[in-house]
Amino acid sequence: MSLNACAELVERGDPDRFRAVLAAPVAARGPLLVLYAFNLEVARAPWVTQEPLIAEMRLQWWRDVLANAASGAAKAHEVAGPLHDLILARGLDVAALDALVAARRWDVWKDPFEGNGLRDYLEDTGGGLAWVAAQALGADAGQKPGFLAFGRATALAGFLRAVPELESRGRQPLAGMDDAGIAHLAEHGLEWLDEARRVRLPTDARPALLSGWQSRGLLTMARKEPQRVRAGALDLPEFRKRGALLWQALTGRF
Repeated sequence: MSLNACAELVERGDPDRFRAVLAAPVAARGPLLVLYAFNLEVARAPWVTQEPLIAEMRLQWWRDVLANAASGAAKAHEVAGPLHDLILARGLDVAALDALVAARRWDVWKDPFEGNGLRDYLEDTGGGLAWVAAQALGADAGQKPGFLAFGRATALAGFLRAVPELESRGRQPLAGMDDAGIAHLAEHGLEWLDEARRVRLPTDARPALLSGWQSRGLLTMARKEPQRVRAGALDLPEFRKRGALLWQALTGRF
């Protein structure tokens, strides 16, 4: 069970995060690749079958992997094995990882979010991933709110980009929301980024934030031109993408 397998999965399936990993210090790359490969496998699980119950079983398999981590019983799997080792080596927040998997149940079914459902989904998926990635790089519980806020914003940026695809698959990501509502939602995302900036985050854990290198630009675009979201036109020019990643990698600012 090689780290190379995780790297290949992320490179093929999540190229933006792979670019972020390459911009990180060498020592940070291994933990990030394992966690991003895990996230990719979980995110894919609801979509590889048309049968909701089978998708639920796939998600439950990952929850069982996490539950078994505490007992020391690793599964022979190209991602589950390295994940098990990382959890034990770094004392990772298994509850946060389990919440990440559980949140993906929304992707299985076709019901709209209710109440704070979207915010909870963003926090459990993107927020949880950012927090555990930071924890793997040395962050402590006192810094968790900052990483959760950052991950929530990053997840929102990705979610807004995915709206046309989600709608084409019968989901209701923005049920009843007009362009003004989308702009308001994007404003919340920018506020979450600002919230994260106000928290003193450790230098060693900042590579966990590189995966959100496009978030501020995308959320700003969605706030100003919300019609782009449903049109599938929420994207940054390539030169801005490269510039944003380089700037964040060099300065640590987002």
